[in-house]
Formats: sequence, C-alpha cells, structure tokens
Amino acid sequence: MFYEEVSEMSFQKQLQKLRKEKGLSQEKLAEMIGISRQAVAKWEVGQSYPDIARLILLSELFKVSIDKLVNDYDENCRLYIEENKQDCKDEDIIQFLCIAKKHINNSVEFKDTESNAYNMQFSEGNLKYISRYHGKKQFIGEELLLRDDSPIWGMNYNGRIIGEVFSEGFLKETLALVPKEYPYRGPMVYQNGQYKYHCIVNGELEWFQGYEEIFFEDIKIYECNFNGGYIK
Repeated sequence: MFYEEVSEMSFQKQLQKLRKEKGLSQEKLAEMIGISRQAVAKWEVGQSYPDIARLILLSELFKVSIDKLVNDYDENCRLYIEENKQDCKDEDIIQFLCIAKKHINNSVEFKDTESNAYNMQFSEGNLKYISRYHGKKQFIGEELLLRDDSPIWGMNYNGRIIGEVFSEGFLKETLALVPKEYPYRGPMVYQNGQYKYHCIVNGELEWFQGYEEIFFEDIKIYECNFNGGYIK
C-alpha cells in the first residue's frame, strides 16, 4: 500500500506530466517507443514499470535525464524497503558482499598466468569472496561467496566494451558504490561528468538476473548481463 502511494507521486505523475506537456496521447507515446497503449497506461497508474531500454527512450524523447525520471521512484522504493524490511538470514551475506565488492573495486587486480584469468579475493572471518574473469573488451566472469570454504552464493556475468571512450576507472568507481538493496553490481543510476551508468535487477538474492550499461553523453559504450543466486 505504501509502495503504491509513494510511486504515484513520482514516476507515474512525472510521465503523465511530460506526455501531456508534449501533447501526446497514451497511444501516440506507445507508438513512438514501440510498445502497446496498455503498457503506457499501466506505467501511469503504477501497475508496472519500464525496463532500462524504455527509460532511455523516454529520456531521449522528453529531453530529461533518466535520473529525473527515476530518482524519486528509486528513493521511495529504497525507503519502502528499509522501513518494511524484516530480519532475515541474508543480512550477513549482503553486508559481506558490499564490503568485499567495495574492497576489490578499490584494489589492484592480478592475472593468473596459469589460467589466464584476472583474479581478486577478499576474506573476513569464515566468509570468502572470489571474483575472476577472462577477457577485456569482451569478457565473461563469475563471483563466488564461500562460508567455511564451501560455496553458498554465486553470480555469472558477460559483457562487452562497445565504445572507444570507455573508462575502466569509471566502472570500478561505480561498482565500488554497490548498494545494500541490490548487492550485485552498481546503483540503479550513477553519473560522473559525461559518463552515466544504469542498472536494473529482477529477483532477490536467492535468484536474480540483471543488466547494466554505461553511456558517454548519449552513446552507449558498455553493456553487461548478470545472473545468479544461492548454491544449494
């Protein structure tokens, strides 16, 4: 109930306002971004939410940043999560993942000459985090979380660099900001100068999938898919 009230005051009303200011019907807006009128109607009443690709199209169409479209929505969602979150067994795992990811993204990685993979590790108590990947411009990798040397959680990812102005420093800076609400990659939206990062996640810690991308000005220069969950 709280979720519906706060989201109605943000993305839904913002979308309606921008659409009407541009003199567009729901049907015309839907036609312009390649979806059904029913999908637009559901966005405007809070029954569903656009994926990152549609957010980008809306941003370009209305000449406003994605930050402005989703920021209130994002903050309210996080407020809802924090105020309604119950104690659960995931808490220690989430805390450790955030610490480990911040640590490795602020550290120097090393290359294993035997496997030709880039490896990074972080340990605290009986928990150990391992991250390794192959490739640079087009890459594939995995992350593992172990308790008492037994794997309990993991994530696979694959991605590619598609622009010459890609900045590895910006990506690491973003991933070091991993949020507690989504302890997988970076925050939903992050920008530094001309670089902008977007991330969207479906699912929970036990089973999830997601997508991230980086734009330089209005040009996409990087994309990555990821998925994972508990190992049982």
